[in-house]
Amino acid sequence: MAGQARTFSTQLATYTSVGFDAVPGWSRDDFSESWPAFLGSCKVLTGRGAEWREVCERALKVDGKNNNAIRGFFEGAFSAYQIRDDDRRPDGVVTGYFEPEIAGSRQYGAPFIYPVYGQPEDMLFADARKLPAGNGTVAARVDGRSVVVQTGLSTRDMGAPGLYALDLSAISRDTLDRKVRLRIEGKQLLPYYTREEIETKGAPNAKVLAFVSSATALYEMQIQGSGRIKLPSGELIRVAYAEQNGQPFRPTLAKAANGKPRSPVKVRGSSIELQLDDGDDDDVGAVDSGAIRTRGFTLARPVASGAVVVPGRRAAGAVAGSGIKDPSYVFFKEATSPVGGPVGAFGVPLSAGRSIAVDPRSTPLGYPVFVSTRTPGSGAPMQRLTIAQDTGGAIRGAVRADYFFGNGQQAATNARRMKERGQLWILLPRGLAVAQAATSSAIRTRGGPVGANLPQCLVPSEDSCVDD
Repeated sequence: MAGQARTFSTQLATYTSVGFDAVPGWSRDDFSESWPAFLGSCKVLTGRGAEWREVCERALKVDGKNNNAIRGFFEGAFSAYQIRDDDRRPDGVVTGYFEPEIAGSRQYGAPFIYPVYGQPEDMLFADARKLPAGNGTVAARVDGRSVVVQTGLSTRDMGAPGLYALDLSAISRDTLDRKVRLRIEGKQLLPYYTREEIETKGAPNAKVLAFVSSATALYEMQIQGSGRIKLPSGELIRVAYAEQNGQPFRPTLAKAANGKPRSPVKVRGSSIELQLDDGDDDDVGAVDSGAIRTRGFTLARPVASGAVVVPGRRAAGAVAGSGIKDPSYVFFKEATSPVGGPVGAFGVPLSAGRSIAVDPRSTPLGYPVFVSTRTPGSGAPMQRLTIAQDTGGAIRGAVRADYFFGNGQQAATNARRMKERGQLWILLPRGLAVAQAATSSAIRTRGGPVGANLPQCLVPSEDSCVDD
């Protein structure tokens, strides 16, 4: 239980209880700036159990303009735990992101030739936890959008009406939400289309929300997870993350003069984790002028090779794809309100300067997280309470936070420059059931095996992190 266990662990992180007076900058923060974001999380968290319901009911009685009252509320209702990675290192990487704005049109025609797709209607989902072990081929039925494996059937039965062949060796099971994205082709169930397939063949079962003039800007918006599309009339379309094609995030990284990637990374299964190497945080501007810096990654600028296929429309240029090699692809939905911040993965509007994106395996969405890092450019300490309200394909690792700067040119500049060392402390409601107490045999050491009984998620949630 939070507040009782001194230390506990998951597969990716170790959590150690600390007093609030040991959290650097805690006594100096202006908690009233975080309060609206926390109350926004409470609208969702009240449905997550008695501990959160009690905490959020108490929050409604707090004077949201009284800094001391808010600080006292957090100190009384929560316990602070420092997050360390699976090697027990306290330092991680803090980057930044923003809500981009790009030019576009509702109508197809040069220069607006790149479609912004909504979630495809032909995308199917299978629960990875319910799939048989191994890499064989199994029979499955489709029930609405769900794929259900039929046990007890042999490959000879797959020709029967309503049955499809699912090749287990072709799928990835390690998505955070444990969902496998699939499509039907003939009598087979295949992984959903890659970016290259979508761009060169089109996505006829996906609604086109708008068309934009830059494939690179669209790709950055997909990595950011939300954005605004400005039409010729001046009207703004706000789009938010809807789905992803289930393919791993594999960006093409820019290289330094020595030939090494500008953004050191570590690959874990289908995930890619950003790392901070010596001197990297002091060398933000030393990248090729053609490179793209986004969410801490320095990406090689893709070589645009023509338009992309849009079903039912005649191409305005040579059709050869965008030149972007990353197989992952994000689908958007049109936001209902053009005011306030964009809606993050937690389902609530983000607050500039106080919302962060995290890896939900180690930092559950909705929870308060105190971040200690440095301000981009000046290097001054940036220590403040934030709320974990978003995630992203590039946000992987235990001590990992992506700071939301808002929208506009200054937000974009700060977000692109932000790549600093940082430490995180998660605030857990007292009495909340979490992971398990750490033991000497269950803690992972560098290069060693993960404890057999350790869960993947600190707090499992069906919409963000799911344990096997």
